[in-house]
This record gives sequence, structure tokens and C-alpha cells, in this order.
Amino acid sequence: MKRIAVIPNRTKDKDYKYTKELLGILAGKAEIVMPEKEQISGYDIDFRDSDLYSGVDAVIILGGDGTILQAAEPCGRGGIPVMGINLGKVGFMTEVEADDMKSACERLLAGDFETENRMMMEVCVGDRRFLALNDAVISKPKAEMINMELCANGGKVSEYIADGLIIATPTGSTGYSLSAGGPVADPKMELFIATPICAHMLSARPMLLSAEKDIDVRLFGGTAVLTVDGEDKCTITGGESVSIRRADCTFKIIKLGRQSFYYTMMSKL
Repeated sequence: MKRIAVIPNRTKDKDYKYTKELLGILAGKAEIVMPEKEQISGYDIDFRDSDLYSGVDAVIILGGDGTILQAAEPCGRGGIPVMGINLGKVGFMTEVEADDMKSACERLLAGDFETENRMMMEVCVGDRRFLALNDAVISKPKAEMINMELCANGGKVSEYIADGLIIATPTGSTGYSLSAGGPVADPKMELFIATPICAHMLSARPMLLSAEKDIDVRLFGGTAVLTVDGEDKCTITGGESVSIRRADCTFKIIKLGRQSFYYTMMSKL
């Protein structure tokens, strides 16, 4: 019997309507693990927190892409495949719609699926290390713009006077980077996308950088905030650098062959 972690989103799934439907589908067919805070009665559930993903064969997330990002680091490090049930609006990573939940779970339990490996980034500031699926954003904490230098393998690529700089993966190319004027990349590709935010310079353009290179963003002065996958991580001061490289692990998304990335892009953007 498979061991499956179920991660709900209480904001998008009020009264646990879809979560309870999912639990009913899985009942008796899989061992179910859920976070301690999600106290749902009437089902055989192992509630835990510290080792939530230990020994798990798959993770089912109900919500949108933001909900998946919250679980990206532990699932990426653990090599655990993730299936997303879309309760959000866009849902590039949540392939399964709520109406198709039963058939999707039947295929998951039968092993009738493929996994798509998505590049992840390791983001470092000094001895602090973070794992990102979407992006790392270096941005101004107040009204003044910030001055940064972008380097690849130690060589200067560009310098920016801007509100910030986004370093995105192909998965993250349809997120904040797209809003800032960056290109869309096929999520199966491996590269970095450097997109300046409101640059006060005519020469500033988004750039594609090889995933084989080590990326450094150095702040010349003042302070900036480092945000990783939408979560503020730390403050950077003048002279400090954010180092980014392709992570050794990948994020595994369960694919059921329902629709291509390009179909999703054309229908939802």
C-alpha cells in the first residue's frame, strides 16, 4: 500500500470540501499522512509535522502553484513526486482539476503516470542556504533603487540600477519574471533567467544564462531583501553577494498526460 502525504490549502478549500473528497477516494487504498494542524476527523490519518515526508511515496497538494512552492524544498530534497489538484486560478504545476480528482488518484495508485523533473536552484548568502523551484529575488526594501552587479563564473555580465533583480528557473519563468518582462521558457529546460525589475537604464534587458554557470549578484551599497519562492529569507547589505547555482536535486511533478505546458500557457495567460 502506498503512503501518501496530503497537503490542503484551507484558504482555497474552505470547510475542506475537496480535501474530504480526496480522503474518501484514498481511504483503504493508501496510508494517509497529513500535517498536524489539519485536524480532520472521520478518516484514518497519521497526523505529524517533523517527519511529515518520511517514507512517503507521493505527495498530493490541493491549492495552486503557491501551495506547491511551500512544499518544494522538502519534496525536492527527498525526491518525492508531487501531484497538484488545482484549486487556484492559473495552476501551471497543478495539472489535475478538481473534477478529475478520482480518475487521477486511481492512476496514481496504479502507478500509471510519469514524472517530469524540474530544475531547482541552490541560493546562498554566506553560510545560509536555500532551495528554490521558482525564483530568487533581490529587491529594494524601501523607495531608493539599488545598484547590483551580475556575474557568471566570476565574469561580469551586467550592472543594474533598479528596483531589483529576479533570477528564475524555467519553472519560474511564468511567475514574477514574466510580469517584469522576462521570457517564457519550457519548464523542461535547464537555464537561469535574469530579469531586472523597473531598471532605470536603457540597456537593461532580461538575459538567459547557462545552468552550467555559477551566478553571483553583488550589492554595491545600501540594503536589499532576498526572497526565495515568494518567502523573505534575509537582508543583504552592501558588499554582500547572493550566489546561485543549479541544485543537485530536481523537483518531480507527476504528469498524467492531460495537457501540455503550451496548452496551459495559451489558455491561462
